[in-house]
Amino acid sequence: MASGHGLFNGADHKSVVPQNDIRSQKKSFSAYQHAIYMNGTRGVLPSLTTNPAGWEAAAQAVMEPRDFAYAKGGAGAGETIRKNREAFHQWSIVPRMVRANTERSLKVTILGQEWPSPVAIAPVGVNQIFHPDGESGVARAAGTLGVPYVLSTFASESPEAVAAAQDSTSNDQPAIRWLQLYWPQSVDQDVTRSILKRAKDAGYTALVITLDIFSMSWRPLDLDNAYLPLYKGASTALGFTDPVFREKYFQKFGHEVEEDVLKGALEWENTIFPDMAHSWHELEWLRGEWDGKILVKGIQHATDAELAVQAGVDGIIVSNHGGRQYDGAQGSLEALQDIALAVGDRTEVLFDSGIRTGADVTKALALGAKAVFVGRPVVYGLGARGEEGALHVLRCLLADLEINLTITGVRNVTDLKSHMLRRSQPGAMTAEL
Repeated sequence: MASGHGLFNGADHKSVVPQNDIRSQKKSFSAYQHAIYMNGTRGVLPSLTTNPAGWEAAAQAVMEPRDFAYAKGGAGAGETIRKNREAFHQWSIVPRMVRANTERSLKVTILGQEWPSPVAIAPVGVNQIFHPDGESGVARAAGTLGVPYVLSTFASESPEAVAAAQDSTSNDQPAIRWLQLYWPQSVDQDVTRSILKRAKDAGYTALVITLDIFSMSWRPLDLDNAYLPLYKGASTALGFTDPVFREKYFQKFGHEVEEDVLKGALEWENTIFPDMAHSWHELEWLRGEWDGKILVKGIQHATDAELAVQAGVDGIIVSNHGGRQYDGAQGSLEALQDIALAVGDRTEVLFDSGIRTGADVTKALALGAKAVFVGRPVVYGLGARGEEGALHVLRCLLADLEINLTITGVRNVTDLKSHMLRRSQPGAMTAEL
C-alpha cells in the first residue's frame, strides 16, 4: 500500500493480516476481530487503535495543525457537531435473546445495486492535505471492501484518477462510485455538462446534489488560521482538469490556471459557489443531461423531502454535512424518522452526519435509513496512517456493526426497525466521541 507500513506493530512484523484475509471481509467483516486476536498471540498489536474515540487524537498527533483543524472544525461554535452526537445518545438498542441467527447478512440494495454493507464513504474534499495518499487512498480502501465511494466536488484529485484507484482493488464486482456536485448556475451549464460527461465516462453512476450550500460557511478554526485550502489550489482538481472550465478561464484571463493558482481557485470558487441557490424545477434540466441516478443531500425537514420526491429525485440523503456548514441546527438523526415515514416508500432515504460506531449505524437504519455515509472517522484514519488507516477504520466499523447485530439478535441488517430502539430520557447523555 502507498504508505508502506503495516497496521500491526510488534515482534513479528510478518504477522500482519494478509491480503486474502482482507478480501474475505466482504463475506464476514467480523473476521477482522479474529485476525487481530490471532496477531496478538504473536505479540503483534494494531498500530492504530480500534477505539473510534481514539482516531481523532491519532490523526492530530501526526497531521499539520491547520490541516487537522480543517478536518475537525465545523461551523460557528460547533453546536451542530455536538447535536449530531447527542442525537445518537438519545436512542438505546433493545437486544432480543435466543433468536434464530445461524446466518447473517449486511447486504442492502440501494438504487437497484447490491451493496455488501449499508456503509458508504461520504463526500469529503481536499484529502491530500490530510495525507499524500489522498482520495485515491480512500478509494482503494473502499474498493478493497466493496464499500461505495462518493467523490467530493472539492477533491484534490481528478474523478478519473480516483476511479482508477478504486477499480485497482475492486475485483469481485464493479466498484460503486458517485459524484457529489456543487452545481454551477446556468451561466456555466457548459461546465456542468463537461463534468457530467467525465463522470459518466469514468463509471460514476449517481449524482449527489448538494442544494443547500452555495457559499462558504463561517468556520472559526479555519478563520483563526487564515487557511482555506481552496486558495492554495488543494481542492481544485475537478475544475483544473476540466477542459471546458480551462478553456473559459483562458478566454477570460489569457493564461492557464497553473500560471496563477490563486486566480484560478477564485474563478473555480465563483463557478461552484455563486451565492445563488437553485430551485426544485431546475432539477428537470439536470435530469435531461444525466441518465444516471440523482440524489439530493442536505434534507432536514419532511416537507423538503416531499418537494424533492415531487421533483423526481431517486434518493434523499438526510444530512447537515457533519455540522460543517451551519451552526445551531438539530442533530441530523433527529430529522431522520419523520423524513423516512414521509417519503421512504417512494424514494431511497439515506443518512449522513455523526456516524462513529457500529451501534450508530444500527440506530440510523432502525430509524428508517437504507444506508449511511461515514466521513470524519475515515478522514482521521487517513490522516493517521494513510490508505491503511482508512482501511482499518472501515474494517473496524463494519466488524463492529456485524458483531453488534449478531449479539442483539438481528439476522439481516434489513430487519432493523424502530421498535428495536428505545428513546432515553432527555439529558441522559453518554460521553461524546
